[in-house]
Amino acid sequence: MLAATVRVTRDLDLAEECAQDAYLRALVVWRRDGIPRRPGAWLTTVARNRATDLLRRETVLRRALPLLVLDDAGGAEPEPGGIGDDRLRLIFTCCHPALSRAAQVALTLRLLCGLSTAEVARAFLVPEPTMAARITRAKKKIAVARIPYRVPSAAELPERVGAVLEVVHLVYTTGHAAPVGERLVRTELTGGAIGLARMVHALLPGAAEVAGLLALLLLSEARRDTRVTPEGRLVLLAEQDRSRWDAALIAEGSALVVRALTNRPPTRYAVQAAITAVHAEAPDWASTDWPEICGLYDVLLALWPNPVVALNRAVALGMRDGPEAGLAALEPLLAEPALATYGYLSAARAELLHRVGRWEEALWSYQEALTLIGNAVERDFLERKLIEVRAARDDPNPPGRRAGS
Repeated sequence: MLAATVRVTRDLDLAEECAQDAYLRALVVWRRDGIPRRPGAWLTTVARNRATDLLRRETVLRRALPLLVLDDAGGAEPEPGGIGDDRLRLIFTCCHPALSRAAQVALTLRLLCGLSTAEVARAFLVPEPTMAARITRAKKKIAVARIPYRVPSAAELPERVGAVLEVVHLVYTTGHAAPVGERLVRTELTGGAIGLARMVHALLPGAAEVAGLLALLLLSEARRDTRVTPEGRLVLLAEQDRSRWDAALIAEGSALVVRALTNRPPTRYAVQAAITAVHAEAPDWASTDWPEICGLYDVLLALWPNPVVALNRAVALGMRDGPEAGLAALEPLLAEPALATYGYLSAARAELLHRVGRWEEALWSYQEALTLIGNAVERDFLERKLIEVRAARDDPNPPGRRAGS
């Protein structure tokens, strides 16, 4: 709806206002007359009509900055080889090279992709006030500098595709493990991200970076139906029923990985997809090729120095070399500012401590993770782990140490 309205207003802020007006109108009309057969079309029509009314006023026209100078008029078809989807067109438009990469991605996630400021902040591992200020600064820069936003031509797509792929990746990861709420997976985000990735791949079929990202999303999505029980409980990768993984998505993703890895040096998405492919192709948990995964994490960390990558590498080391090695690799990350409120660090450390029987430390780490993680499914899992660790601590004759998860 926002993307369609921008094509009328050519102004992001004004389009947001019209979209909000449409929602408010719906609250009144739908309560009285019932929900229309096509609610999305109804909202879009109301928002666009509101935009048309406002644009008739000269005062609104004078303050409508920045102008979005689109490369088509009204509903005209885009140029051959251009972007046909309204939402993807606007994402490419917002990823303007005059803004920093971080500002491009943050602004696009907030305005166009359905993420709250808190969710965008979490994706960037920064406090929410920091992200709110970053988004505000980006919008002010657009207005003050009068940056002319134009939908890029086909020739201009490659210079913007990196930011667009980062947007799509962060939308997917936010939906794959929702930071808050009752559901583990937000399918409206994961499905939307995969759709956008497919469209970008169709636009740039020869781009290895695009193929790598699409492969990563497809291979991750293949496991979706096995990640939660019918009762809503989290199922770890080690315990998932691999016979229920989507074989078609795995085959498609694996073929894309091979194509993406032909590029030298490989992109970070290609390496991430290769790691996911190793998991997808293992017939069972015991057959997982941990040396291969650790080697790929070494490559990924060199390509993309990132504390979350370092965390995942430490977990993989704990599987290859034992939990003590994993704990040693995690130790430097405990002082990493970006991970100070990252609950998965505490949860990973708790699991490794659990495996070596350091019960009190494991309890403390699980409790810390509980204070930092807001998703109900993950919190339920952590609470059950706390019960398990307390029982192990208090058992005078504990069973043999279990395999890692």
